[in-house]
Amino acid sequence: MWTGLIALVIVASHYPRWRLKRALAQPLSAAALAVLERDIPIYARMPAELKAQLQRLVIQFLHQKRFVACAGLELSDEMRVTIAGQACLLLLNRPTKVYPALHTILVYPTAFVVERNEVGPGGVVTHSAHGLLGESWGDGRVILAWDHVQRGALGWAQGHNVVLHEFAHQLDSESGVPNGAPFLGDLSSYRSWAAVLSRDYANLRYDATYRQHTVLDHYGANSPAEFFAVATETFFVQPQQMAQHHPDLFAELKKYYKVDPGAWLSAPALAVPDTHGAAV
Repeated sequence: MWTGLIALVIVASHYPRWRLKRALAQPLSAAALAVLERDIPIYARMPAELKAQLQRLVIQFLHQKRFVACAGLELSDEMRVTIAGQACLLLLNRPTKVYPALHTILVYPTAFVVERNEVGPGGVVTHSAHGLLGESWGDGRVILAWDHVQRGALGWAQGHNVVLHEFAHQLDSESGVPNGAPFLGDLSSYRSWAAVLSRDYANLRYDATYRQHTVLDHYGANSPAEFFAVATETFFVQPQQMAQHHPDLFAELKKYYKVDPGAWLSAPALAVPDTHGAAV
């Protein structure tokens, strides 16, 4: 009896890994690859080895994460692949379990409202409602507005991408607290990271206060965590501008993410067929 129970426990413990291995053995469909090319404009310019990495990461993401449609949205495979592909850009060239704390992505058709109780001076509690385009929660959920996911894909070079932003928060949380310092490894990396990001964060706060134009969105001036998320967006969608105006910050993010999106943008583009609306 006990032998049988032990065998059952062993099989059950290995089953998730077996299912993942089986999923990874299957390539992405042609329709899914077309979605990556259409909704991640830099994908066509990436080296073949990085494309293969991204495809494998997307397969694992889709296998392990649950997508939930909200507010009447009809969730499609195109939506899943678009979100997974953009989220997994942040994981290239790095050993990763693919957002291990994340289990659910909630997708709304457009901006959603979150109600909160905020404690002000003297302990006064104020109830407020906020319209949001995306949010990363510490309980294993990310929430996204699909129309703004699309907007980030279609206007890639405009500097805003809600998926990159919210999944940067997920990486930030892996160090324990979302404070703008994700897990970096050795102590020397933290020294360099803190020096550069603290300085550029202070500069952005100054620019935001006096409404000075900057490559980085002023929203990043709200907190170190938001600064890291905004800087991540800019690193991937406007790398050449960041390298020009914030070279030290670009260098720190390049060390952390272990890729150089600027190199992809300087590579020749491949022709991308018009496959909009294809099933995945």
